[in-house]
Amino acid sequence: MIYRDFQDLKLSALGMGAMRLPVIDGDDSKIDVAASEDMVAYAMEHGVNYYDTAWGYHGGQSEIVMGNALKKYPREKFYLATKFPGYDLSNMDKVEQIFEEQLKKCQVEYFDFYLFHNVCEMNIDAYLDEKYGIYDYLMEQKKNGRIRHLGFSAHGSYDVIKRFLDAYGENMEFCQLQLNYLDWSFQDAKAKVELLREHNIPVWVMEPLRGGKLASLSDENTAKLRQMRPDEETPAWAFRFLQSLPEVKVVLSGMSNMEQLQANIRTFEKEKPLNEEEMKNLLSIADSMLEKKVLPCTACHYCVSHCPQGLDIPELLSLYNEHCFTEGGFIAPMALSSYPDEKKPSACIGCRSCEAVCPQQIKISEAMEDFAQKLGM
Repeated sequence: MIYRDFQDLKLSALGMGAMRLPVIDGDDSKIDVAASEDMVAYAMEHGVNYYDTAWGYHGGQSEIVMGNALKKYPREKFYLATKFPGYDLSNMDKVEQIFEEQLKKCQVEYFDFYLFHNVCEMNIDAYLDEKYGIYDYLMEQKKNGRIRHLGFSAHGSYDVIKRFLDAYGENMEFCQLQLNYLDWSFQDAKAKVELLREHNIPVWVMEPLRGGKLASLSDENTAKLRQMRPDEETPAWAFRFLQSLPEVKVVLSGMSNMEQLQANIRTFEKEKPLNEEEMKNLLSIADSMLEKKVLPCTACHYCVSHCPQGLDIPELLSLYNEHCFTEGGFIAPMALSSYPDEKKPSACIGCRSCEAVCPQQIKISEAMEDFAQKLGM
């Protein structure tokens, strides 16, 4: 197992994410406890020492199952991470109640790593609102030793992350970011990593395989990868990409069965970062994947000044692309929940003034109509 230095710790470069544990009969809230405990045992035996769970994973069962699985091992042999569930605004005034319950569910006296969960457009105002006292409470728990390291996870935009860092960055020790070779450009992950670097904040990675989309590619793209590294499996390329980024400390993978765990552990037995040519070719493959499924908006903003509704068309098209490529998901609905109705896709009146000045000749009004129908908003 590869290990990364983080302050005075050595963290396994592969962390076990507990969001996609094996389940019974396809029911996400019914975790296969025996299979999950076998996976934790195998991970521990093979050097994985970082385990990531959260309040809402598996309908609230993940923390319980991970607590039971890890209590079999000496407390100093593993690092446990969980998060404050700010993705649900009704939790904002319950930080103390939730934190105490999490300690009980996980059967620990402290968390090695604790995160503000999912900093995004929907909750940034609440996270920064002093009346909820979330930041102050968590800093107090850190002072008391019940949180060893405090950080945050983010699915929000660059601007949202910057707002959070401007407020709390001085005391944030790490950031968990959706990062993979597809989102390097698609979700502007490169710029987000650069922002975190400016704040000297190391990166933890979530969604390294983009929800499985990078685990298998088209025959054409698979052949291109085989030509460069004949013995490298397709999913491993996503991890090799991350091994090439010095800011990355821990790569979390939500593994659903023993086979996935074993394959990932094999990948992380050796460090094999990409050379310049391999990196160029891999990012080219990512571009080709996006070209077939997304609208070619360059965010030139010509359209914005011609929209009588004052819509932020480039941002809406970016969210539309995300929603279409992912074939659903939570990111676009989550972001748009913070928009007033008069700024959502449904506010488009189909006048096509924007299309008259679009250099890419995008049929924007059709995209807005389709987006509104897909989201039901």
